[in-house]
Amino acid sequence: MPLNCTGIDKVLERYYLSPFYAVEFCLGLPGNLLVILGYMFCLREWQSCNVYIFNLAFSDLVFLCTLPQLSYLYANDSKVTNPYICVINRYILHVNLYSSILFMVLLSMDRFLLIKHPMRNHCLLRPRIAIVMTVLSWLAVNVEVAPMVGLMIKDLKNQNQSRSHCKDFGSLKGSINPLGYTLGLTLTGYIVPLLVLCMFSQQIAHLLHEKERAVQCQKSYKRPLRVVTSATVMFLVLYTPYHVLRNVRVASWQPWSGLQPCTKMNIKAAYILTRPWAFLHSVINPVFYFLMGDKFRTLLMSKLRKMVRSKELSRESA
Repeated sequence: MPLNCTGIDKVLERYYLSPFYAVEFCLGLPGNLLVILGYMFCLREWQSCNVYIFNLAFSDLVFLCTLPQLSYLYANDSKVTNPYICVINRYILHVNLYSSILFMVLLSMDRFLLIKHPMRNHCLLRPRIAIVMTVLSWLAVNVEVAPMVGLMIKDLKNQNQSRSHCKDFGSLKGSINPLGYTLGLTLTGYIVPLLVLCMFSQQIAHLLHEKERAVQCQKSYKRPLRVVTSATVMFLVLYTPYHVLRNVRVASWQPWSGLQPCTKMNIKAAYILTRPWAFLHSVINPVFYFLMGDKFRTLLMSKLRKMVRSKELSRESA
């Protein structure tokens, strides 16, 4: 018996995911590329926060470069002739998802320590230590995402088609327990870092309250609190619907769920709606980069003004 609910996932993938990812690419690429180039050519003396921001921008930039391919796949029924492209894209997508919030945690830690130790005499405020923390963060995220690569490779082999479908994480099935894996990934990759962000927001607010009488001008101290709080709210709003619906989606096709096909399709449709919103952080993150450091913003604007002046002088001389 035909079901009216079938096919809604394909409609959403073609007319929702595909254009949404294309828009995210167009909006997010300039800001992240500007930060990368600005750090490479304008910033000579790096501090610990610069190390974290550069890696965060690099992660966002690499992810954004995969969006045109993902947009094309969804516009063409998610079929790929080269399965390696699917695996690489999905791998980068999820590495960026969890590295972004992890690097924001490190930035929040850095802002907290800077307020507590304004003279930068804490070991974690040293650039070399920041590099070590960055390497450990990349390692942790790759360990978290590694089982997903195995699931994707096995799924592509099981399809046994000349043009395989590039499935998202919520649709993968394999030898490991997908529900247990997605729940564990949600806990370690999202919930724990979000709680740490909340903790640093509370600690920064507490420090500001202590310094309220000792420091006359509070503007430079209040900015880190606004940045950390805004980042916490951003991840809470963007990540929570995605992780909730992903776990529900994986649970819906478990044998014990007993759900009707239309119910499963509606859950999948709701899950699809949350996916591009979760990756909207790559578009918003450059705002935090410019709010984090006055020195970088000043150097970048000075560099841009010099470039504009040199072009004007060359035009006048010509």
